[in-house]
Amino acid sequence: MTAYKVLALDMDGTLLTDSKQITEETRRWLQLAEEAGVTVMFATGRGMQTAGSFWEELGLNSPMVLLNGAEIWEGPGRLYERAYISRDDIRRLYGLAVEAGASFWGYSVESLTSSKHWNEDMFDRDWMKFGIRHDDLEVMRKLREEVRSWGHLEVTRSADINMEISVRGISKASGIKKVCELLGITIDQVMAVGDHHNDMEMLRSAGLGIAMGNADEEVKRAADGVTDTNERDGVAKAIQKYLLQVL
Repeated sequence: MTAYKVLALDMDGTLLTDSKQITEETRRWLQLAEEAGVTVMFATGRGMQTAGSFWEELGLNSPMVLLNGAEIWEGPGRLYERAYISRDDIRRLYGLAVEAGASFWGYSVESLTSSKHWNEDMFDRDWMKFGIRHDDLEVMRKLREEVRSWGHLEVTRSADINMEISVRGISKASGIKKVCELLGITIDQVMAVGDHHNDMEMLRSAGLGIAMGNADEEVKRAADGVTDTNERDGVAKAIQKYLLQVL
């Protein structure tokens, strides 16, 4: 009997290989975790537009934390909660990105929209997450500092060349805590696995936080343990060693 009732998984760089696939080995151990009574869920920066197909592929009926916690689902087709960035802040973030010559994207209820397809109509939509990307790391550092200085938005990143913005206080960890309330458990009964900075609070808050072998060193230091890389079935190995303890 496992000590953890929920397995919360980041997707990119964690559950998914670099080619955005779930390996057969990982799929097999996810099924074994479910058979052991563990709720398998995503805790990802992706929205339903890009995470939903994997939910269906795995046949999961569990809650999901999407958009770094800005969108929470009780199960397929059952929305629980959304947190919207103000429209004034979206205009401000848009202006910041354009001025810096950065690419950007956003997740609204209706769409995932990139800078290439952005138009004036977009400012009339409700956005849960806004992202900015620039290949110059110094430019990205200054952009993060600028948005953090506003004092009311959450700023994290899933790569060194980007930033992901949501409402202050919204994170994967806050989303997982709400899922725990729905399930009637506490977050110390969660095992979480991730690879980047937007996973750090989740790894620290969970009962057991496991970093991927391909994770940033700072992320590894925040975790309770480290598994193999996403290219070498790291999630499957973490399930075996830490969750089901068969290694």
